[in-house]
Amino acid sequence: MKLDDYIAVSGMPNVYKLVTNKANGLILSDLDTGKTKFYPVRKHQFTPMASVAIYTLEDTIPVVDVFSRMKEKQKDLPVPKASDDKMALLEYFEHIVPDYDEDRVYVSDIKKVIKWYTYLNDRKIFELVANSEKELANSEEE
Repeated sequence: MKLDDYIAVSGMPNVYKLVTNKANGLILSDLDTGKTKFYPVRKHQFTPMASVAIYTLEDTIPVVDVFSRMKEKQKDLPVPKASDDKMALLEYFEHIVPDYDEDRVYVSDIKKVIKWYTYLNDRKIFELVANSEKELANSEEE
């Protein structure tokens, strides 16, 4: 699963799709409305989903892999709300990433991961990305 074009923006609640970049910022598209807007680097920090990782006891694991695990286990282990109590979030995350580093991964990080996952999953982004990867693989085979 590649989420290279999906960006989290500081001070903004959602994840956005990259349209293009400029020297002084990014033009991003809202996933709900499709409207584009310019976000300047002077005001915002940008975090591409592909660059986010979760600390484990030995190394790091990309958040995309965490999302995949959450998707796989969603039927047996429902994703909690980010507003649930701390213990419920920690227990859930321990099932998803059993070897996460408890000293470096905070509850606020877990809440972000859950918010991002829920937002992207509700908009069927994981299915869109998977379908586009399959189409790309099929066109390369031909």
